[in-house]
Amino acid sequence: MTHPRILIQFDSDSHASVFDSVVALDSGVDHLLQYSNIEPTNVRSLVHGAMFTRGPKELQNTAIFIGGSNAALGDSIGEEIKQTFFGPVRVSVMVDGNGANTTAAAAVLCAARHVDLAATKTIVFGGTGPVGMRVARLLVRQGSQVMLTSRDALRAEAACQSIRHRIGSQADGRLSAIGLAKADDLRDALAQATVVFSCGAAGATLITADELTVATQAKVAIDLNAVPPAGIEGVGVMDKAVQRGDRFDYGAIGVGGLKMKIHRESIQSLFTRNDLFLDAEEIFSVGEKIEKFRTA
Repeated sequence: MTHPRILIQFDSDSHASVFDSVVALDSGVDHLLQYSNIEPTNVRSLVHGAMFTRGPKELQNTAIFIGGSNAALGDSIGEEIKQTFFGPVRVSVMVDGNGANTTAAAAVLCAARHVDLAATKTIVFGGTGPVGMRVARLLVRQGSQVMLTSRDALRAEAACQSIRHRIGSQADGRLSAIGLAKADDLRDALAQATVVFSCGAAGATLITADELTVATQAKVAIDLNAVPPAGIEGVGVMDKAVQRGDRFDYGAIGVGGLKMKIHRESIQSLFTRNDLFLDAEEIFSVGEKIEKFRTA
């Protein structure tokens, strides 16, 4: 007998995300179990329920999805789950708190359609947020020179230190913190950039149309803000590889199609084995396979 595919949704918020639930069901999950108000301190017994109810050959038919609006808390829950597993007694896990991993993966892959990331100098506005930090992390891993920005130089440096701690020597010489307290600082950074990402808070314009004119070397501009006003003034939320001069522009919904494909494909992959742990890098790899199929 083949056991049904069960996805267990752990959400740190008071209500489990409807968005994540719908995507899970659209991905072909047979049963979805939802738990809210999840924290590292209360997740272990729930994970035991996933681990000990099926035999070794059927564990691949149970998987865990970690969501919620707090990406950092989601990461901590993921680490606690890792510590709960032992030996081959485990199930596959996907981490996507605040949708940060799938969004970042899709955004970086959209940029890669137009430039060789290893040959780019990239600026990430809103780089201290959950999506911005993951965009920067993925870009560094792809060999890009990354300028991570914040209005507060100390916050930008703290975010860079967090990335360096996570990925080690790959960040050496490739990641720099840029404070943008002064208008001249912003313009100087834009003037160097081959690719521009805006990953800031919803409804906040980080780059005006006038400031964007300084980015004369930019080949790609990606704004991940779906709530008006735009994060990059002049880039539309629906833009998908819209060419403006020598630059290709993407808005949040323009990136969203690939994000959704990556999300669904990642969930489906959880049921191919019982020992996957999908974080930003692994989710990015899922997206790479989708992109290769698209261009084949």
